[in-house]
Amino acid sequence: MGSPERMPFPVNHRTLLSSFVALSAFILHSGIVALRMTALQIPQHVVLNETVRMQCNFNLDKEVLYSVKWYKDGHEFYRFVPRDEPMVQTFRVPGVNVNIHNSTKISVVLNNVNLTSSGRYRCEVSAEAPAFQTVSDHADMTVVVLPDEGPRITGGRSRYQVGEVVRMNCTSAPSKPAALLTWFINGDPADTQYLKGPHITAVDEKGLETAVLGLEFRVANKHFKRGDMKLKCLATIATVYLQSKEESVEGDERILKAPVMESRETRAQSHTRNDLINGKIPGSEATTIFNRMIIFLITGIILAR
Repeated sequence: MGSPERMPFPVNHRTLLSSFVALSAFILHSGIVALRMTALQIPQHVVLNETVRMQCNFNLDKEVLYSVKWYKDGHEFYRFVPRDEPMVQTFRVPGVNVNIHNSTKISVVLNNVNLTSSGRYRCEVSAEAPAFQTVSDHADMTVVVLPDEGPRITGGRSRYQVGEVVRMNCTSAPSKPAALLTWFINGDPADTQYLKGPHITAVDEKGLETAVLGLEFRVANKHFKRGDMKLKCLATIATVYLQSKEESVEGDERILKAPVMESRETRAQSHTRNDLINGKIPGSEATTIFNRMIIFLITGIILAR
């Protein structure tokens, strides 16, 4: 009889996977593997045709760097491998024009960014054996087409009276994305109830857009400062564009009041002899009184005879 056949040692794949995860967690928490991403610097907004530097800072500690890779929207466009020759490789991705001479293991430089350069960029750093640890981080970048001019204000008048209605529009020049518009009245943001819009309109096949924000309110005395009312429209695009337009209008800030009728009370005045002697009685009135006294005396003399 032959010797009994030895059964192979049973392999439990779930157990192996659990053990691997536990070992990896132990290695990470014990500090044996120290590779970590410390900072990812990708500008959120950049201007069309600018040169952009993206930086990926990491800490290897005791690990040995295997590779640094950059991706746009999931597609690799830059690879740095210290052990390869050459160490740097680039791959064609729409909207990505890598400046190889100015790019390093921690930064990548893009020349002449265009609208297709907008997207999500990710940096991935890997260490050598035995850990083979990989860390990554990502951020979004938007390429901005700036307006050729500042915002325009239309529909206004040079003078307003209390009770009249202001109806004005602020329109931004074509840009990508459309500018954010804000109205100010005498330096303070306009009440949201006064605003109409904004309305965004595409103007060409390149995706440039204009924005229109209306301002409508009834003029009150509070809207005037020393007889003037300043209306300003501010156009901004993130942190790369800020322009404003201001108009000053005149107005009558006086509150109209009904005229007050003044009444004067006239009282009959009595005069004494002293008033006559001291000259406090008007001349014509004094003469009349004197004549009456003479007549009274003459009449008395005649009657006495």
